[in-house]
Amino acid sequence: MANLRDIRRRIKSVKNTAQITRAMQLVAAAKMKKAQDQALAGRDYADLLNKVLVNLKENVGEEAHPLLQAKESGKELVLIISTDKGLCGGLNTNLGKMIRAEVSKDADIVTVGRKLRAQFAKAGRNMVADFEVKDPVPFSEARPIAKFLTKAFLEGGYSKVSVAFSNYVTVMRQEPTIVQLLPISTADLGEKQAYEGMGKDVSVKETDHAAALSKDYLFEPTGKDVLDTLLPLYINFQVYQMLVESRASEHSARMVAMKGATDNAKKFIKELTLEYNKLRQAAITAELLEITTAMRAMQ
Repeated sequence: MANLRDIRRRIKSVKNTAQITRAMQLVAAAKMKKAQDQALAGRDYADLLNKVLVNLKENVGEEAHPLLQAKESGKELVLIISTDKGLCGGLNTNLGKMIRAEVSKDADIVTVGRKLRAQFAKAGRNMVADFEVKDPVPFSEARPIAKFLTKAFLEGGYSKVSVAFSNYVTVMRQEPTIVQLLPISTADLGEKQAYEGMGKDVSVKETDHAAALSKDYLFEPTGKDVLDTLLPLYINFQVYQMLVESRASEHSARMVAMKGATDNAKKFIKELTLEYNKLRQAAITAELLEITTAMRAMQ
């Protein structure tokens, strides 16, 4: 009977675990929906900002603003966006592998999220700053991160600022991605990035580009002054979009992982129940045999 008691305890324990993973799956699904809504809500703003910048870049040169100018020397600064919590599959592991493969070891690192922060701190990487962001991501919390990266690029002697994050493609697919944030390439300025619109193909069409150029914008007082205002907004929006993509990837990966854990728990419960019934049936059969044998002995 000791084996039966142990199996009953295991079944109860697995059922409790399945309830927890099911609840975590539902919470992650709700949070993922909020992150998707956040990203989609900014698409109209991104469209208008991109069209203005497409027109503006035709009227100014790269020398018009320091954020557009490439530097010949300097280290790389990398913003790493990871998760604060685990139980999200290989999301952080895959991003960490890409960073180690593609980012120089002497690059300085800025982090958002505890998981990869601890990992790269243990590896002895040079950590220069760390930020914490709420969930869901407020647009205001992307501003200090963008401001820090911009100031570091302009004053810190960095030749390049990159961002490493998990790009949301579908619920089942999240891609580790590293993109250059600064200096802003005039070839890409005003173009929608692959991660805008939750992984969908939202690149600016030629008709959209021509329509943007056909509008007669008047810049006051000068195009450079407009760039001084628009480029920080552009960088701020890009950082915000990457944060939202990373959160959507986190919640979708966690939802899938918890669903897998719940399904495995249910399968394990069935196997344990079958084993329990077999042992119980064997115990009952043994008791019946003992009773039958005793009756015949008494006769």
